[in-house]
Amino acid sequence: MLAQLIFNGLVSGLLIALPALSLALVFSVLRFANYAIGAMVTIGAYLVYAFNGPLNWPLPLAVAAGMALSIALALLLDRLVFAPLRGRSGVTLLVASIGLGLVLENLVRLVAGNAPRGFGVEIARPARLLGLRVNQEQLITLACVLAALALVWLVFRFTRLGRAMQAVADNPDLADVRGISRKKVTAAVWALAAAMATLSGVLIGLDSNVDPQMGWNYLLPVFTAAILGGIGSPMAAVAGALLLGVTEELATLFLAPHYRTVVAFVVMALLLLLRPHGLFGAKWVRK
Repeated sequence: MLAQLIFNGLVSGLLIALPALSLALVFSVLRFANYAIGAMVTIGAYLVYAFNGPLNWPLPLAVAAGMALSIALALLLDRLVFAPLRGRSGVTLLVASIGLGLVLENLVRLVAGNAPRGFGVEIARPARLLGLRVNQEQLITLACVLAALALVWLVFRFTRLGRAMQAVADNPDLADVRGISRKKVTAAVWALAAAMATLSGVLIGLDSNVDPQMGWNYLLPVFTAAILGGIGSPMAAVAGALLLGVTEELATLFLAPHYRTVVAFVVMALLLLLRPHGLFGAKWVRK
C-alpha cells in the first residue's frame, strides 16, 4: 500500500516536473514568474490533439507537430507581449503573463469548447511490476519525462547554449560584456519552456483528459514545486515536483483525494514563510 502510494506520487510529481522546470527556467533567465505556464500546457495539449484527433496522426508525430507550433507561438507571444516590457520590473512582467494566460485559456474555450477530449491511444490493462500496479499512462510518463529531463540536463551541462543560459541567469550584464546574445538565449528559453509545457500537457491529457481547465488545475502545484525546489534553480524544481507529488499522495492516507490542492497550498504557504528560496535554491534577493 505505502509503496504503491509512493510510486503514484513520484509519477504525479513527474507530471508537474516539466512545467515546474519551465517556470524556474524562465524565472532564472528572464527574472519573472510566468503565470501563463498553465495556459502553455493547455495550448500545447490542444495543438497536439488537433493533429492526433481530427487529423488522425499517430501520437508521436502529433506531439512533434504540436511542439513545433507551440514553440512558434511562444516566440511570437514573447515578441508581442514580453519584449516591449523587457527591462521593466518582475511584477510588471508577472501581471502581463497573468493577462496573457487568461486570454489564451479563454481563446481555447472559444475555439474548442468546454467538452473534454481524449487522445487516440489504445486502452491497455494495468501491469504488475515488483508488486506495484502500473498502468500504461504511468509507463509513458516515466519514459517521456525522464528522457526529456536527461536531454535538458545534457543541454545545460555540455552545450554552448546551456552555458550561455547559465551565464545570463548568473550575471546578465557580464554576459553582455562577454558577447553572449541575450536575444538568442531568450528565444532558446521560450522554445524549451514551450516544448516541455506541450509534452506535459500531452501526459496530463493521457492521465485524465484534455480540457480548457487542465493547465489552470495544475498551476498551483507547478508553482509550489518550483518554489519548493528553488525557483531560481531549474533542475532543483524537478526535485521539488517529486517531493510534492509524494507528499500529496501520502496525504490521501489522512485526507480525501480532492484535498490534494489544499496540500499544495499549505506547502507553498509554509515555504514562503520559512524558506522562500526553496529547499535546494540559493538566496537570489540581496539588499
